[in-house]
Amino acid sequence: MTVQPSQFEIHPSSGIPIYRQIIDQVQALIVGGHLHDGQMLPSVRAMATELGVNPMTISKAYARLEADGVVERVRGKGMRILRPAVDGSAAQRLKQLYPSVESAIVRGRQLGLSDKQILDLIRKVLRENPL
Repeated sequence: MTVQPSQFEIHPSSGIPIYRQIIDQVQALIVGGHLHDGQMLPSVRAMATELGVNPMTISKAYARLEADGVVERVRGKGMRILRPAVDGSAAQRLKQLYPSVESAIVRGRQLGLSDKQILDLIRKVLRENPL
């Protein structure tokens, strides 16, 4: 079963390199239990087309994932997810989410938003993005 490119979301203006966003999202999807051992990642071409990025960017992300032992290259088929090296416990997932939430809160405070306004926005985004 191949993962759909639509499971990935790229933010070119975030300041985080696109290849790094892809790596982080693959790892988060694995730890979150959405990607499993043996599933295939989308081809470089399919992923690049869907996300509107250069195929070399996808290749770089996949090469890093392979070097880190997250995926393996299957000749003629693409990249296959390997059994996760990290546990998928709630504590591990929260640990991975923490930097993003912290960054959003810091940015909100820099913009002069109150804690209530920040929490209201977080709740709104949660409602707009159901599982």
